[in-house]
Amino acid sequence: MIRPPYLRKGDTIGIAAPAGCLTESEVMPAIEIIRSWGLHVEYGKHLFSRRNSFAGTDNQRAADFQQMLDNPELRAILCARGGYGTIRIIDKLRFGNFLKHPKWIAGYSDITILHAFMQQCLGTESLHGAMPRNVPPCLPDIASLDSLRAALFGEIGEYTLLPHHLNLPGHATGTLVGGNLSVLFSFAGTYFDIDTRGKILFLEDLNEYLYHIDRMIMNLKLRGRLEGLQALIIGGMHGLKKSPSGFNKPAYNLIREAVAGYGYPVMFGFPAGHGLPNMSLYLGREVVLSVEPDKCKLTF
Repeated sequence: MIRPPYLRKGDTIGIAAPAGCLTESEVMPAIEIIRSWGLHVEYGKHLFSRRNSFAGTDNQRAADFQQMLDNPELRAILCARGGYGTIRIIDKLRFGNFLKHPKWIAGYSDITILHAFMQQCLGTESLHGAMPRNVPPCLPDIASLDSLRAALFGEIGEYTLLPHHLNLPGHATGTLVGGNLSVLFSFAGTYFDIDTRGKILFLEDLNEYLYHIDRMIMNLKLRGRLEGLQALIIGGMHGLKKSPSGFNKPAYNLIREAVAGYGYPVMFGFPAGHGLPNMSLYLGREVVLSVEPDKCKLTF
């Protein structure tokens, strides 16, 4: 995998919105913190545009992102927010200049589209981490932003976590891939659908019905995307709802049942995704996972 250069003080990063709309006031708390890291910030031309729920038209969002992909002076592109819309522009983007001057692309949720495309089609690393809009103005999410800063500057070596009672123990080495389960499900069968064989898969989700989670996990299983893994890491599963029909099996339990027979390690409760904190992950990188009875360790 291609690894973009880590950032240094004085570098310039871009802020783009490939999906949902936002306002300047929503991102300024995070922008001020990012500038305090010694970085310069460049906005996309249409960053605060709006067309329905999107940050401008498909062409406007694609043009902003393309300009940042092509700009060799930018060292990273931070996606301002998720929502929905990245899949509408992925085929409009061209990555030739990006591959000449690779840079970090960071975000999560709907940005899973970009992560999958980068790992499956480009062979490049990317950052699953906090986005500017998700920093509350009155109570900045310092832990998540600190993790993003550390990842951008190449300062994350490992995470050590307490065990979860549903964990399946073991040790594994493999390339870390994945992201938001619902988004992964949405591009199943496309040309950038991720190949999980021999990989360590990370999954998280938000605000889904529990039977939807079961449906998507069973889809991964029936498509063989769970069978050939080296390991599985489950992050936040927040705001999940039982259905009117009464389906109420907890997400962690149904996932554990789905993968229990495969024999690889499974770690539940990794602090990444839509909850707080949202710790940064290098996707596309070979990592080592150790799941033991007394502690868990993810090493980059």
